[in-house]
Amino acid sequence: MTKRKNHIEYIDLGVMDYRQALDYQEDLFNRIVEFKRGEGKTDRPGQYLLTCEHPHVYTLGKSGDEANLLIRKDFLRKIKATYYRTNRGGDITYHGPGQVVGYPILDLEVLGIGLKQYVTLLEDAIIDLLETYDIISSPMNGATGVWLDANHPAKARKICAIGIRSSRHVTMHGFALNVNTNLDYFSYINPCGFETKGVTSMAGELKEAVDIEQVKLELSQILIRRLLSQGPSAGA
Repeated sequence: MTKRKNHIEYIDLGVMDYRQALDYQEDLFNRIVEFKRGEGKTDRPGQYLLTCEHPHVYTLGKSGDEANLLIRKDFLRKIKATYYRTNRGGDITYHGPGQVVGYPILDLEVLGIGLKQYVTLLEDAIIDLLETYDIISSPMNGATGVWLDANHPAKARKICAIGIRSSRHVTMHGFALNVNTNLDYFSYINPCGFETKGVTSMAGELKEAVDIEQVKLELSQILIRRLLSQGPSAGA
């Protein structure tokens, strides 16, 4: 049966090793790309939004500078972290417990969304979610992701990183929203390549722990609603 164009399947992977989650993404991603190349032997694959938490891990984007990892690799074992080079955009970032990582595996062409519009849409969905918790955030000129006090050089701090890969208008990788994240792990890197910008979390701003499962659910609903309201497939 052909997948509906106006349906995105939400899958929460729970706590999953980064490599395992990457393999999961790539399998879905490759199915869609192969179908678009005319190599797929099945009906049109679906559209997916994956969420998870990872054990402590640092990932470096394909154009990132490894010098932004500020510790020796043998120190990673002491802090129980791993390190991967990836094929996403962006520089270095951290994933860990208490952070909602989202991996939308989408055919933007089917959704009628351009790549730049898609990144803006991700940012806007995060901003909408944070507003429901009375956290005011915004994009920052010249940088992807979602920030607090973006226009104040001394106070600007990132709460959500975004880094994606696309091929034939199909996306993978995505965003990482700090909810109850241990921010000490960011001290071992220049987050996203920035040496002077801070990081924060929802718990840090609210001064109390946040229900991460509720955040996943609310954010998935906001993001899917925004994705399906764009382009010619809306209401199809």
